Amino acid sequence: MPTYEFQCEKCRKRFELVYTITEYERKARKLKCPKCGSTRVGRKISSFEVKTSKKS
Repeated sequence: MPTYEFQCEKCRKRFELVYTITEYERKARKLKCPKCGSTRVGRKISSFEVKTSKKS
């Protein structure tokens, strides 16, 4: 499952949430900062990891 990173625009708190892609599409507009409760939350660019079945 993807990990999405966010930052509150009000208090600048950074936090991560783990959602399926479908969950993220449904819940992204309703996110609140866990610290101050603001809905002014922006998504941050985050790194990702790819796993394959082949050995290199």
